Amino acid sequence: MCVIILQFGLAIHQKDHQARRRFVKWAQNEIAVVPDFHKRILFSDEAHFWLNGYVNKQNCRIWSEANPQVYVETPLHPEKLTVWCALWAGGIIGPYFFKINEGHNVTVNGDRYRAMITNFFIPELNNHDVQELWFQQDGATCHTARATIDLLKDTFGDRLISRFGPVNWPPRSCDSTPLDYFLWGYVKSLVYADKPQTLDHLEDNIRRVIAVYGHKCWKKSSKIGRSDWTTFEPAMAVLCQKSYLKCNATRLSFE
Repeated sequence: MCVIILQFGLAIHQKDHQARRRFVKWAQNEIAVVPDFHKRILFSDEAHFWLNGYVNKQNCRIWSEANPQVYVETPLHPEKLTVWCALWAGGIIGPYFFKINEGHNVTVNGDRYRAMITNFFIPELNNHDVQELWFQQDGATCHTARATIDLLKDTFGDRLISRFGPVNWPPRSCDSTPLDYFLWGYVKSLVYADKPQTLDHLEDNIRRVIAVYGHKCWKKSSKIGRSDWTTFEPAMAVLCQKSYLKCNATRLSFE
């Protein structure tokens, strides 16, 4: 019997190493000047929550000889929610669910992302001193359109970490944001526990988990928000260690 196990990963290109090191150096310099700089970064990201669960290696096995006539039918386009959050030392802003006026769930494009920033994110910042905060986003096209960058600069000025922004976010660096390397996986480990059968049920679970466990999520992720955050791994906590930078300058060059 032949078993094919599919594994998923994100390749780091050779040219990415220099950009990643450059970002680490910048972060180290900022922390040297402002010791609590790490507490001022709003890390942001979107994630898909599929109604039929999420992909992992346990449901990506193909058995080729047991019974060729048996197959498992799955929907070509399973129902999903697209959710946005921002995570920082002050907690979690969100979740925000991308929907059109009729209430139908949709994915993200530039117009919808800018509408979220204008109508949801910026109003949520009213209780915070925006002049002290930085905003981070990855290099998705809807994030980096000129209109989006200009909109974010209106609020954050040069305190924007983004591709095409004042501070460049290195490509393929999902290991450097606490949402990708911790928050989404942690939330997904809880919202599917009762096997939601509808998108409304799944949405309720996401809201509840983030509301109840939001503060715990922050404590569990890279320990950002603590004075000794640079001694913990993974992601930004590790990336901002001088020892990591020194040790991995050689290792990364061979990946």
